[in-house]
Amino acid sequence: MNHSNAWLQFGLFVLSLVLVTKPLGLHLMQVLDVRGRTFLDPVVKPFERITYRLCGIDPEQEQSWIGYTLSLLMFSLVGLLFTYFVLRFQHLLPLNPQHLPGVEPDLALNTAISFTTNTNWQSYGGEGTLSAFSQMVGLALHNFTSAAAGIGVAAALVRGLARHTASTIGSFWTDLIRCTYYLFVPVCGVFALVLVSQGMIQNFKPYDTAKVIDSTPIQVPKVDEKGQAVLAADGRTPVLEKKTVETQTIVQGPMASQVAIKMFGTNGGGYTNANAAHPFENPTPLSNFLQMLSIFAIPSALTYYLGRMVKNARHGWAVWTTMFVLFVGGTLVAWKFEAAGNPIHQQAGVSATDGNLEGKEVRFGVFNSALFATITTDASCGAVNAMHDSFTPIGGLVPLFNLQTGEVIFGGVGAGLYGMLIFVVLAVFIAGLMVGRTPEYLGKKIEAIDVKLVMLVLMALAAATLGLTAWAAVSPWGQAGLNNVGPHGFSEMLYAYSSAVGNNGSAFAGLTANPADGDVRYNLTLGGGMLIGRFFMIVPILALAGNLASKKRLPASAGTFRTEGLTFVVLLLGTVILVGALTHLPALAVGPVVEHFLVKAGSLF
Repeated sequence: MNHSNAWLQFGLFVLSLVLVTKPLGLHLMQVLDVRGRTFLDPVVKPFERITYRLCGIDPEQEQSWIGYTLSLLMFSLVGLLFTYFVLRFQHLLPLNPQHLPGVEPDLALNTAISFTTNTNWQSYGGEGTLSAFSQMVGLALHNFTSAAAGIGVAAALVRGLARHTASTIGSFWTDLIRCTYYLFVPVCGVFALVLVSQGMIQNFKPYDTAKVIDSTPIQVPKVDEKGQAVLAADGRTPVLEKKTVETQTIVQGPMASQVAIKMFGTNGGGYTNANAAHPFENPTPLSNFLQMLSIFAIPSALTYYLGRMVKNARHGWAVWTTMFVLFVGGTLVAWKFEAAGNPIHQQAGVSATDGNLEGKEVRFGVFNSALFATITTDASCGAVNAMHDSFTPIGGLVPLFNLQTGEVIFGGVGAGLYGMLIFVVLAVFIAGLMVGRTPEYLGKKIEAIDVKLVMLVLMALAAATLGLTAWAAVSPWGQAGLNNVGPHGFSEMLYAYSSAVGNNGSAFAGLTANPADGDVRYNLTLGGGMLIGRFFMIVPILALAGNLASKKRLPASAGTFRTEGLTFVVLLLGTVILVGALTHLPALAVGPVVEHFLVKAGSLF
């Protein structure tokens, strides 16, 4: 393995991320200001005005936190129902050259919730389940709107910090429209063309069929004349039959447009089941690099937006530094253990210098797989270019822990910033307790109601993740979906619910959440976890934004805790790590940690 080449790629990624942060942050300042002027105004402004007029929106009419919240919830509900019906009746809709049937009710509901909440979890293979119309209209619509809503919530919280004695925190409708028109549509239009230049497909053709060189015998679930799976006597196990594969179906469709927004909007839903490991979804090293950079671009820029809005640029960079340190630490740990490989494989004669190549695309290799896995789980993206289920135990622990921090290590578009600001408020509160004075953050007193809202967010997310995992772990339906036993099987379940509640969408691919016997409990519980992870976080955060906006700003004094120096960064790092570790450590200990020691002792699962 060429470590010097890996270090060079990592350095280039970091440099590119730093270079894009300020200019994109400045653009966000203009986009999130209803009176802000951008270089896109001559082209986009007329469409923005028409949209306001058609929808009856006054762009300068701001909302209280309650009005902002109700607008977001109403919009999300309408979008969820719209996508549900698109999926259920896709067989009656256009752009379905494969004549795919309508999606089953539980899977359609799970998918509609998933894309509404910016999770993009997929209990299905995209190319074999969804038509081009469902991909473009049912799903890609949410890729734009859920990402724009996330940025809007982050902007509302920042406005709450920046304003004083105010009763409003902005307009949800204005934030939604301006983020979509001035940010996502133009950037993703250009990005899609770049991806097409790399070999990514963008068409409306029926799937191609190619004859394979060597036919392959396989076993597949047997189906009856109605297309339903035939089950064994136990009523759960599908009956298998032998078939010979002599042809390969090659997917076609509007892929580049979907991939551009799935990455830039940190959505992550794959057009194909293999996601960014598929040669069409990720054809070249350059496309791989640009997709990774696009995942972090907006979350990184939002920290600069924070600093400029609160008139304390150093604070914004301190938050960025905290995120960056956690990102680097996770990348290096994942890379180290994936590069070391599996000791049992090495005992069987596999060279240690090859690293752990199981489940990885050879064209990307160990480092790019570890880097991609760390980035996609630091952010609420969920796209993958390697199978996380095949990572070493500690290599797999890194993306799992990233999910359990609430994905605040840059995080999703908007979600990363407002999630990290939850930890900032908690860190400032702890600092106030240590010095025996009322905590203050950016001139605002942190009072009991603020801390209660912060703790509501943290407790709701942890309770949902661990509670749903525990339920699945002791239930026959939960165990039936596992591909592995022992600690690795438990990690599959823990990862699934951490991903759902964290609104990430990636998975340990061994878990079968949509089994052939039609059991709906994984789909329903994962859907419930997604709703909790999105709205039990957003609603308290908007309440916090409204409360902060109404406060008076106090002048700094000798006892004010500074929020831009090394001390603040260390305290914030400790808060993120300890809250994540102490909450989830018992579960991690019986999952990837114990598996690590058992693998060293010669056990596989």
